Amino acid sequence: MHAKPRILAFDTFGTVVDWHGTIVKEVGTLFPRLDAHAFAKAWRNQYHPMMQKVMRQELPWTKIDDLHRTILNVILEEFGLSHLSEQQRRHLNLVWHRLNAWPDSVSGLKKLKTQFVIAPLSNGNLSLLTHMAKHANLPWDCILSAELFKAYKPDPKTYLGVLELFEAKPSEVMMVAAHASDLQAARSCGLQTAFIFRPLEWGGHPSVPVLMHEEFDLTCRSIEDLALQLGCP
Repeated sequence: MHAKPRILAFDTFGTVVDWHGTIVKEVGTLFPRLDAHAFAKAWRNQYHPMMQKVMRQELPWTKIDDLHRTILNVILEEFGLSHLSEQQRRHLNLVWHRLNAWPDSVSGLKKLKTQFVIAPLSNGNLSLLTHMAKHANLPWDCILSAELFKAYKPDPKTYLGVLELFEAKPSEVMMVAAHASDLQAARSCGLQTAFIFRPLEWGGHPSVPVLMHEEFDLTCRSIEDLALQLGCP
């Protein structure tokens, strides 16, 4: 690893918050007969294909809230929930604003905050990330959203935008994510990288072995582990 960074930029969905577990719990409560795991995965599976349509300019720039709603309208039909009212659909779509943090996230972020500037760098829109932070007690110093740059990760505009906003050198910023593709894109822009192992992101089995991504500067079992490795015990 280079010298310690001064800014830590965090992917959010899956890295800091448990989107799958939260959606499964809420959907399972609302619709007990539904396969909530399948519903959550179907919703998330269309996330990247929809973003690709925007990136290919087949769709205009669109907030993630609106992409989520477009996908939701489709999967409600598939899961036999087409009868839901507009109010019910709106409430369900906002579950992404109510995602719960992983157990180590808040404590780890608080430790890191003592020595680093910490912020999400997420494709989520500003209102989504603000409400999520409020709901999950995420102690960000500020919120960085793809909405600021009108580009989704892994577009270089997002990573380079952080450097511009903070007048930082690439080596002064570390991208933290549970997704190798996000880190690879950040690294191509010169940022430092930290991989967080999240075997339960898609509702997987907790005994999955740790994937050692030696290509990145740090590989961590949790955000608490990241804090420890960066000297914030």
